Amino acid sequence: MMGDVVAAAALLFAAATGAARAEPDLGNWSVGAGDDGQITASLHASNKLITGGGALGYSPVLTLACRPDGQPRWSERLQLNDAVSASGKITISVIVDGGGRTDESWSVGPRGRTLVKDGDDGIRRLVSANRLTLSWRFGLLSGRGEADFELAGLAEAIGQIAASCKTDPP
Repeated sequence: MMGDVVAAAALLFAAATGAARAEPDLGNWSVGAGDDGQITASLHASNKLITGGGALGYSPVLTLACRPDGQPRWSERLQLNDAVSASGKITISVIVDGGGRTDESWSVGPRGRTLVKDGDDGIRRLVSANRLTLSWRFGLLSGRGEADFELAGLAEAIGQIAASCKTDPP
């Protein structure tokens, strides 16, 4: 009787630790579904930006997304609390793993608080990266914003998004 209890406990422990090992390490990424049906992975910046009033700080949020309906469509979004004064397109300076700066054109979303880059090329550049720095101008006289992201767990997060979208990772 006691042997059966010990064996059952050992089996339960092995199953629990085996299940824990099977979970991918997503680091600080949060994987979920957006309101519009997109599968998303989001990460807060490791730095804080001071809000327009100067009293509070916030961390911008980088979200990678895939739309599963039809041909999957990948995108990157940068969510801000303070709006940029641009409309249409904005230039974002991108530095991956401390390398050279690349300028990219991103779309300005509703109310200027979301910056969007459609396509899988932006996500593809990050797959093997450890760190991402994004920099932009809030407006002509408003100064620059910069967000740093530690990308630990990114490959696993992209894998989960791709599996949910039923497509290959970029």
